[in-house]
Amino acid sequence: MSPEQMQALAWDKQGGLLPAIVQDAASHRVLMLGYMDRAALEATLATGRVTFYSRSKQRLWMKGETSGDILELVSLEADCDADTILVQAKPRGDTCHLGRKSCFPSAPGDFLAELDALVAMRERMRPVGSYTTKLFEGGVRRIAQKVGEEGVETALAAVAEDDAALLGEAADLTFHLTVLLRARGLGWDDVVAILQARHAAANR
Repeated sequence: MSPEQMQALAWDKQGGLLPAIVQDAASHRVLMLGYMDRAALEATLATGRVTFYSRSKQRLWMKGETSGDILELVSLEADCDADTILVQAKPRGDTCHLGRKSCFPSAPGDFLAELDALVAMRERMRPVGSYTTKLFEGGVRRIAQKVGEEGVETALAAVAEDDAALLGEAADLTFHLTVLLRARGLGWDDVVAILQARHAAANR
Protein backbone atom coordinates (compact mmCIF):
# COMPACT_ATOMS: atom_id res chain seq x y z
CA MET A 1 0.00 0.00 0.00
CA SER A 2 1.49 3.30 -1.09
CA PRO A 3 1.54 6.46 1.07
CA GLU A 4 -1.05 7.94 -1.29
CA GLN A 5 -3.37 4.96 -0.82
CA MET A 6 -2.92 5.11 2.93
CA GLN A 7 -3.73 8.82 2.95
CA ALA A 8 -6.90 8.16 0.93
CA LEU A 9 -8.34 5.80 3.55
CA ALA A 10 -11.44 7.04 5.40
CA TRP A 11 -9.69 7.58 8.72
CA ASP A 12 -12.17 10.20 9.94
CA LYS A 13 -15.26 8.05 9.42
CA GLN A 14 -14.72 5.94 12.58
CA GLY A 15 -12.60 8.07 14.84
CA GLY A 16 -9.27 7.23 13.27
CA LEU A 17 -9.72 3.46 13.40
CA LEU A 18 -10.42 1.09 10.51
CA PRO A 19 -11.62 -2.51 10.82
CA ALA A 20 -8.96 -4.93 9.57
CA ILE A 21 -10.16 -8.35 8.44
CA VAL A 22 -7.32 -10.88 8.49
CA GLN A 23 -7.44 -13.76 6.02
CA ASP A 24 -5.05 -16.70 5.67
CA ALA A 25 -3.25 -16.05 2.40
CA ALA A 26 -3.01 -19.78 1.65
CA SER A 27 -6.32 -21.29 2.80
CA HIS A 28 -8.38 -18.06 2.49
CA ARG A 29 -9.93 -18.75 5.91
CA VAL A 30 -10.97 -15.61 7.79
CA LEU A 31 -8.78 -15.57 10.90
CA MET A 32 -9.80 -12.56 12.95
CA LEU A 33 -10.99 -8.97 13.02
CA GLY A 34 -8.92 -6.19 14.54
CA TYR A 35 -8.63 -2.42 14.25
CA MET A 36 -5.83 -0.30 12.83
CA ASP A 37 -4.99 3.33 13.22
CA ARG A 38 -2.39 5.05 11.03
CA ALA A 39 0.46 4.03 13.34
CA ALA A 40 -0.63 0.37 13.36
CA LEU A 41 -0.83 0.32 9.56
CA GLU A 42 2.58 1.96 9.27
CA ALA A 43 4.08 -0.55 11.73
CA THR A 44 2.53 -3.44 9.80
CA LEU A 45 4.05 -2.20 6.55
CA ALA A 46 7.43 -1.44 8.15
CA THR A 47 7.88 -4.73 10.02
CA GLY A 48 5.94 -7.18 7.88
CA ARG A 49 4.12 -8.35 11.01
CA VAL A 50 0.45 -7.52 11.39
CA THR A 51 -0.05 -4.89 14.09
CA PHE A 52 -3.30 -3.47 15.45
CA TYR A 53 -4.46 -0.71 17.71
CA SER A 54 -5.79 -2.40 20.84
CA ARG A 55 -8.87 -0.59 22.10
CA SER A 56 -8.63 -2.33 25.47
CA LYS A 57 -4.90 -1.66 25.96
CA GLN A 58 -5.08 1.76 24.30
CA ARG A 59 -1.84 1.14 22.42
CA LEU A 60 -0.32 -0.59 19.42
CA TRP A 61 -0.43 -4.36 19.67
CA MET A 62 1.47 -6.71 17.41
CA LYS A 63 -0.35 -10.01 17.04
CA GLY A 64 1.80 -12.64 18.75
CA GLU A 65 3.95 -10.23 20.73
CA THR A 66 3.60 -12.45 23.81
CA SER A 67 2.47 -15.82 22.39
CA GLY A 68 4.81 -15.84 19.41
CA ASP A 69 1.87 -16.67 17.12
CA ILE A 70 2.53 -13.85 14.71
CA LEU A 71 0.83 -12.98 11.44
CA GLU A 72 3.30 -12.39 8.60
CA LEU A 73 1.99 -9.80 6.17
CA VAL A 74 1.41 -10.84 2.55
CA SER A 75 -0.75 -8.01 1.24
CA LEU A 76 -3.14 -5.21 2.17
CA GLU A 77 -6.19 -3.98 0.31
CA ALA A 78 -8.88 -1.42 1.10
CA ASP A 79 -12.52 -2.02 0.26
CA CYS A 80 -14.57 0.07 -2.18
CA ASP A 81 -15.46 2.64 0.50
CA ALA A 82 -11.86 2.87 1.77
CA ASP A 83 -13.06 2.27 5.33
CA THR A 84 -12.11 -1.39 5.83
CA ILE A 85 -8.80 -3.18 5.25
CA LEU A 86 -8.36 -6.74 4.06
CA VAL A 87 -5.11 -8.19 5.38
CA GLN A 88 -3.71 -11.30 3.70
CA ALA A 89 -1.27 -12.99 6.07
CA LYS A 90 0.63 -16.17 6.84
CA PRO A 91 -0.20 -17.28 10.39
CA ARG A 92 2.69 -18.68 12.40
CA GLY A 93 0.76 -20.66 14.98
CA ASP A 94 -2.82 -20.32 16.17
CA THR A 95 -4.59 -17.02 15.62
CA CYS A 96 -7.25 -17.29 18.31
CA HIS A 97 -6.30 -16.96 21.99
CA LEU A 98 -8.39 -20.10 22.59
CA GLY A 99 -5.86 -22.15 20.63
CA ARG A 100 -7.74 -22.26 17.33
CA LYS A 101 -6.66 -21.41 13.81
CA SER A 102 -9.42 -18.84 13.52
CA CYS A 103 -11.40 -16.71 15.93
CA PHE A 104 -14.42 -17.89 13.92
CA PRO A 105 -14.61 -21.66 14.64
CA SER A 106 -16.62 -22.53 11.52
CA ALA A 107 -14.92 -20.16 9.10
CA PRO A 108 -14.55 -22.02 5.79
CA GLY A 109 -11.18 -22.47 4.17
CA ASP A 110 -9.42 -24.29 1.37
CA PHE A 111 -8.39 -27.65 2.85
CA LEU A 112 -6.25 -28.50 -0.18
CA ALA A 113 -4.17 -25.40 0.52
CA GLU A 114 -3.82 -26.48 4.15
CA LEU A 115 -2.72 -29.94 3.04
CA ASP A 116 -0.20 -28.39 0.68
CA ALA A 117 1.22 -26.27 3.51
CA LEU A 118 1.44 -29.32 5.79
CA VAL A 119 3.25 -31.35 3.13
CA ALA A 120 5.64 -28.43 2.56
CA MET A 121 6.39 -28.37 6.29
CA ARG A 122 6.99 -32.11 6.33
CA GLU A 123 9.38 -31.70 3.42
CA ARG A 124 11.37 -29.14 5.40
CA MET A 125 11.26 -30.82 8.82
CA ARG A 126 11.32 -34.52 7.81
CA PRO A 127 9.72 -35.79 11.08
CA VAL A 128 10.80 -39.32 11.99
CA GLY A 129 8.15 -41.97 11.44
CA SER A 130 6.09 -39.86 9.03
CA TYR A 131 4.85 -41.55 5.84
CA THR A 132 5.36 -38.23 4.04
CA THR A 133 8.99 -38.15 5.18
CA LYS A 134 9.44 -41.68 3.83
CA LEU A 135 8.08 -40.56 0.47
CA PHE A 136 10.40 -37.56 0.29
CA GLU A 137 13.42 -39.64 1.24
CA GLY A 138 12.54 -42.06 -1.58
CA GLY A 139 13.12 -39.29 -4.11
CA VAL A 140 11.16 -37.86 -7.02
CA ARG A 141 11.30 -41.06 -9.09
CA ARG A 142 9.71 -43.15 -6.33
CA ILE A 143 7.07 -40.51 -5.60
CA ALA A 144 6.24 -40.30 -9.31
CA GLN A 145 5.85 -44.06 -9.37
CA LYS A 146 3.36 -43.83 -6.49
CA VAL A 147 1.40 -41.14 -8.36
CA GLY A 148 1.26 -43.45 -11.37
CA GLU A 149 0.01 -46.34 -9.24
CA GLU A 150 -2.64 -44.19 -7.58
CA GLY A 151 -3.71 -42.82 -10.96
CA VAL A 152 -4.28 -46.33 -12.31
CA GLU A 153 -6.18 -47.33 -9.16
CA THR A 154 -8.35 -44.22 -9.47
CA ALA A 155 -9.15 -45.01 -13.11
CA LEU A 156 -10.00 -48.62 -12.26
CA ALA A 157 -12.23 -47.53 -9.38
CA ALA A 158 -14.08 -45.19 -11.75
CA VAL A 159 -15.12 -48.04 -14.04
CA ALA A 160 -15.41 -50.98 -11.67
CA GLU A 161 -16.18 -49.80 -8.13
CA ASP A 162 -18.66 -47.65 -6.22
CA ASP A 163 -18.46 -43.93 -5.46
CA ALA A 164 -16.86 -44.45 -2.04
CA ALA A 165 -14.00 -46.43 -3.59
CA LEU A 166 -13.52 -43.83 -6.33
CA LEU A 167 -13.42 -41.00 -3.81
CA GLY A 168 -10.93 -42.89 -1.65
CA GLU A 169 -8.61 -43.51 -4.59
CA ALA A 170 -8.98 -39.89 -5.75
CA ALA A 171 -7.97 -38.73 -2.25
CA ASP A 172 -4.89 -40.99 -2.35
CA LEU A 173 -3.97 -39.65 -5.79
CA THR A 174 -4.38 -36.03 -4.68
CA PHE A 175 -2.19 -36.57 -1.61
CA HIS A 176 0.63 -38.24 -3.54
CA LEU A 177 0.45 -35.62 -6.30
CA THR A 178 0.78 -32.93 -3.62
CA VAL A 179 3.94 -34.64 -2.35
CA LEU A 180 5.31 -34.93 -5.90
CA LEU A 181 4.77 -31.23 -6.56
CA ARG A 182 6.50 -30.29 -3.31
CA ALA A 183 9.40 -32.63 -4.10
CA ARG A 184 9.93 -30.51 -7.21
CA GLY A 185 9.61 -27.25 -5.26
CA LEU A 186 6.09 -26.59 -6.54
CA GLY A 187 2.63 -26.39 -4.98
CA TRP A 188 -1.06 -26.22 -5.79
CA ASP A 189 -0.84 -22.43 -6.20
CA ASP A 190 1.35 -23.07 -9.24
CA VAL A 191 -1.19 -25.50 -10.68
CA VAL A 192 -4.05 -23.08 -10.05
CA ALA A 193 -2.11 -20.30 -11.78
CA ILE A 194 -1.86 -22.46 -14.92
CA LEU A 195 -5.57 -23.26 -14.79
CA GLN A 196 -6.42 -19.59 -14.34
CA ALA A 197 -4.24 -18.59 -17.28
CA ARG A 198 -5.88 -21.22 -19.49
CA HIS A 199 -9.34 -20.12 -18.36
CA ALA A 200 -8.55 -16.50 -19.13
CA ALA A 201 -7.19 -17.42 -22.58
CA ALA A 202 -10.27 -19.52 -23.37
CA ASN A 203 -12.60 -16.66 -22.46
CA ARG A 204 -10.95 -13.85 -24.38
